[in-house]
Amino acid sequence: MSQPQEPHRPFFPFGNPFKRISSKGSQLSPRLLSLLNAFEFALTTRLRKLNPKDKHDVLSLAWMKLAMESLCETHTGIKTLITELDLPVTCWDEKWIDVYLDISVKLLDICNALSSELLRLNQGHLLLQFALHNLESNTSEKLVRARSSLDNWRQNIGSKNPRLESCKSILEGLVDSLSLPKVKNSAKGKVLMQAMYGVKIQTVFVCSVAAAVFSGNLENLLDLDVANTTMWAQAFSDLQTNVNGGIREIFSHGKFPVLKELDEVHTVVKNLYPMIQDGTRPIEVEAFSNSSSDLGRKAEKLSQGLDFLTNVVDGFFKIVLSGRDALLCDLRVPDTHADPFLGSNGERLLNELALWLELNRKFLHESAGQSGNAFAEQRSFP
Repeated sequence: MSQPQEPHRPFFPFGNPFKRISSKGSQLSPRLLSLLNAFEFALTTRLRKLNPKDKHDVLSLAWMKLAMESLCETHTGIKTLITELDLPVTCWDEKWIDVYLDISVKLLDICNALSSELLRLNQGHLLLQFALHNLESNTSEKLVRARSSLDNWRQNIGSKNPRLESCKSILEGLVDSLSLPKVKNSAKGKVLMQAMYGVKIQTVFVCSVAAAVFSGNLENLLDLDVANTTMWAQAFSDLQTNVNGGIREIFSHGKFPVLKELDEVHTVVKNLYPMIQDGTRPIEVEAFSNSSSDLGRKAEKLSQGLDFLTNVVDGFFKIVLSGRDALLCDLRVPDTHADPFLGSNGERLLNELALWLELNRKFLHESAGQSGNAFAEQRSFP
């Protein structure tokens, strides 16, 4: 409990913030200290809210959606902090800009990988719909079609997504960027760098968990060491221990698929498939009817979860892209007080971004075309 002689202590329930900022160089003013603590307090609260009540919850689309929403809030928060710091881009050190842009392009790549996986799983929903449509019929021909659709669905969820496989190297690159550039004689710069550190830690953690769960590859699951010098350090440590520990325990049992909503559908399909394996009308009519109804409910729950998560991932992509775009636009604005490197550096980075966006558009267009061809026959319900 706070002591009477420490009137400010109630605002710092996670320790004395003055100890977290080096006294060397520029000293933080009360305003800057207040901005930093407000940001870190909000981050601490978000991390605590992500702690799952049950270890299996972290392997659900609902938790993934919550984690990505939290990440969106944190990235929106850092943009707000930059505005409140009133630290023009022309005052940024070149190393800060390079770090920010390098991180942002890696995050955009991870978003694309996750989006491609969500799209692939959503395509599987078309197969389930086709199967359910044919299960309503008494004819042997329709049951054979339903069986074929269920076979294709199981192959779909059992296949590997090459874009997810590349996440490991991207995540390792993000980990390498966790050590922030040193800040000299800039109090605002110190606040920005410390806040950015928190953003990067949460970002790498959430992306690591998502990549591990959707790829089924524990190599994508990272354990981050965080120095106990920030307000949110303990909250993050508790979260990482609970989440990563729970994931490893579940993976150790060899369960497939590991995603909760996907596993629920997979279980129903395993029960239903033997009933229609020979293409004849099942003898156990009631059990068949119950399994078909259960498949419809579970498939719809999976589809909704995938849609909700897709929207949040798209939202995160836009937040990262808009922040990157705003920075690059600021670099293009002529400023007589700007450092000489900004003009050429900004132009080079803009060209790189334009090329990256063009390649991304081509990839999405090709993916959409391939998806349409692969599932055109399944969409046409006879």
